[in-house]
Amino acid sequence: MKGEPQKMQVDPNYNWAPLDVFSYLKSRLKACESSGIIKSRIIVDPGIGFGKSHSHNIEIINRITMFHGLGVPVLLGVSRKSLIGKITDVTEPKERLAGSLSLAILNALQGVNILRVHDVRETRQVFNTLNFF
Repeated sequence: MKGEPQKMQVDPNYNWAPLDVFSYLKSRLKACESSGIIKSRIIVDPGIGFGKSHSHNIEIINRITMFHGLGVPVLLGVSRKSLIGKITDVTEPKERLAGSLSLAILNALQGVNILRVHDVRETRQVFNTLNFF
């Protein structure tokens, strides 16, 4: 996120969100490694919803595969996000299961390694079904 949590959603600004976030994560990865953290113990999360506008989030999700270029697992948390609410016009987060499952599948197919979800049982059912075929 950019800025402090209390103000992170006030007019977030990026040149191009996917590349800006990628570059930031790359620099943090280097800082971790130079501090002695081995790369195999690091994952990255582009932070959907944190200090990003709706369009920034869409840009990042549409280019999520670029984050594999960092050489570490990619985590994504899109479950019940306001982004789903804006797309589907569903205001209540607990009612965004279908959108959450859709984004989970989409991102898993793009190679996202770890999904942070609220509805574990339902998400597991979707992936068990997909893995069957």
